[in-house]
Amino acid sequence: MYRLSLYTMKKVLLSLLAIAMTMPMFSQSNVINAQITEKGFQNPVIPGYYPDPSVCRVGDDFYLVCSSFQFFPGVPVFHSKDLIHWEQIGNVLDRPSQVDLSRGGASSGIFAPTIRYHEGKFYMITTNINVMFGGGAGNFIVTADNPAGPWSDPVFIPGVMGIDPSLYWEDGKLYICWSAMNNIALAELDPQSFQMVGKARSIWDGDGDSSPEGPHIYKKDGYYYLLIAEGGTEMGHKVNIARSRNIEGPYTSNPSNPILTQKRRDSVSSVLQGTGHPDLIQAADGSWWIVYLGFRDTVGKMHHLLGRETCLAPVRWDDEAWPVVNGKGWVDIDMSHVKTLPQVLMPQATNYVDFKQGKKLGFEWIYTNNPVQENYTYANNQLLLKATPIKLDDPNRTPTFVARRQTDVNCTVTTSMSLMDAKSGDRAGLTVYMDNKGHYDVAIVGTADGGQEIELSYRLGELKHIAKTVKFNTKRAVQFKIDVTNSHYAFSYSTDGKTFQPLGKMDSYFLSTETLGGFTGMLFGWFAEGDKGTKAVAAIDWFDYKSGAPYVAVPAYPTE
Repeated sequence: MYRLSLYTMKKVLLSLLAIAMTMPMFSQSNVINAQITEKGFQNPVIPGYYPDPSVCRVGDDFYLVCSSFQFFPGVPVFHSKDLIHWEQIGNVLDRPSQVDLSRGGASSGIFAPTIRYHEGKFYMITTNINVMFGGGAGNFIVTADNPAGPWSDPVFIPGVMGIDPSLYWEDGKLYICWSAMNNIALAELDPQSFQMVGKARSIWDGDGDSSPEGPHIYKKDGYYYLLIAEGGTEMGHKVNIARSRNIEGPYTSNPSNPILTQKRRDSVSSVLQGTGHPDLIQAADGSWWIVYLGFRDTVGKMHHLLGRETCLAPVRWDDEAWPVVNGKGWVDIDMSHVKTLPQVLMPQATNYVDFKQGKKLGFEWIYTNNPVQENYTYANNQLLLKATPIKLDDPNRTPTFVARRQTDVNCTVTTSMSLMDAKSGDRAGLTVYMDNKGHYDVAIVGTADGGQEIELSYRLGELKHIAKTVKFNTKRAVQFKIDVTNSHYAFSYSTDGKTFQPLGKMDSYFLSTETLGGFTGMLFGWFAEGDKGTKAVAAIDWFDYKSGAPYVAVPAYPTE
């Protein structure tokens, strides 16, 4: 089956596009075990599908946002004290009035955001590709007094035809830079209306590689620095930088570009690859850091599952006033050699979820496209999912489906659920989901005689297959379990919550980004679907995600 590469997909998208410290700090009651150590960390610092990181600082607090593509709510927001330990505190785009995801399929929707803080207010700017493809202005700004929200409704910016917008303030002026067809563009915006003032101009073509994107402007020591990614968000991704005495250019490339890439002799065997799309930040102590995306080649053969993840590295500025990343221009999974800010552990999302005493799903749970909220209700200590005729397989549609990211290479996922009022054609279950053309499902299925059975199936491109069916003679809750390693997803079921019967194993290779394409990563979630007129309802009792043993990296390129 034919799949476009990530680079080709990005080029197609770009071709179509061408036709301060007054903010109140978070309470220390939200911080645990303050000041643990000042040395070392492991990449990624935010594991799982959290790509295109952008970061800002307010006092000793850091706030970070990531891309969300076709999923709602959009643009997750994280808070940290040390750039290493992060807590998700909300989502920027959490209301239907803020974001229209109805006209796009997999890897569409919200592209790379930028978060900035200026004179007591937070700003987030991003691109909704769906709106742009519909002929409208796709770049927009939202604002908030508190990064946890609420955020405003969007203000769209006509004339900015491109992706990856960023903001820069100076002397009362507001500038926007973004990735145009094959260059980085700059324009001035009105600081109140956010509308373009004058004309846009090209300020840098990059260093000659493909896809110059993700631009950010900083000022240091009299220079304007323009930081970008090039090479496409795959193996050849890299970080380049240029500078100018004038914000409008001309910009001169760093003779030592790229300042970050894994395509070096010493790093090509690292399990961490595809590093790029960065943002620089200076901490209160004067130290400089860079956040960036990278993916872990966990499947082998240069294939990855978890998506592009948020990583961190230290930065120094050398005698020629150029930044040097991690002292050598490449990075590691193991960053234990790095002297860090005083480390502060943050509260983490609850891996065990039930719905007792009014509990609901947390910020980390997401839907595809704009969800139909009435299909998700809470009653009798359960989450109830109303089945609809829209299937997981359907492109550009909104099935009854809610999920969370896979964040560990080795993990175990278990859930307890039942299917009520099911007839033939109704099914509900637990899915390992990359997108509508790539998922592994274990489900309770209604049968023609009014009974139910358990079904293990897969969708891979145009291939759909039922791998196993098990007769199921009780309508009580069933427990599904998925044991995950870098190579397989192993499915089993139980009717007593204790003894699990194996159903089968699915090869992770076929769900990888390099096999299926796209910009997202692996999710675990529930779904409910049926034929027209279905009245089936899936009742979810609980969900448990357990991290497994730490993944032992295997070199991407074996060495002697």
